[in-house]
Amino acid sequence: MATDTSKQKTRNPAVTYFIIFILGFLTGVGFTVYKTGGGSPNTLESSQQVSKEDEKIHQEMLALESEVTASPDNFQAWRRLGDLYYDHSQPDKAIAAYTKSLELHGGDANLVTDLGVMYRRGKQPEKAIEFFNKAIKMAPDHEPARFNKAIVYMYDLNNPEKAITSLEELLKINPEARAGNGELISNFVKNIKNQSAARK
Repeated sequence: MATDTSKQKTRNPAVTYFIIFILGFLTGVGFTVYKTGGGSPNTLESSQQVSKEDEKIHQEMLALESEVTASPDNFQAWRRLGDLYYDHSQPDKAIAAYTKSLELHGGDANLVTDLGVMYRRGKQPEKAIEFFNKAIKMAPDHEPARFNKAIVYMYDLNNPEKAITSLEELLKINPEARAGNGELISNFVKNIKNQSAARK
């Protein structure tokens, strides 16, 4: 993605591509580090490290939640809070925070795309498409919005034709565009076309 001018943050397009690409196949990934019964010292140490990291994240969330409560018109704080929810798989909370940020400030294509991603994670693919389209309108050369839109059409709305159209529009902008796994988007388009032909 392009550099976010409203705050010092750059979300790597390849990361977003990879997240959405993987989410096309998975509805969600969850794991627990604690196991019932005994464990090796290494397992215990790993669990303690994760617990410390979880506590750190929790404290960051509390701090930002306090900040937006104290300064509810601070659109940047709402956005940072949304980013934190985004990064830690809390789509409903991320949607609320990003929406509040957009109400206070026009935002940019990166924020609107992130909101679309969260709508997809929240199992609202039509809303995801709506926000990807808004991002594209704001920045016609915004590659992540076009890629994410294609993934939603392909895997959530079962519409490979629209997925292909979105990817082909992306390829007009950047013929060498790649997914997070390094695969050329052009090859991805070929695969979709082949899958569609095989179904007929």
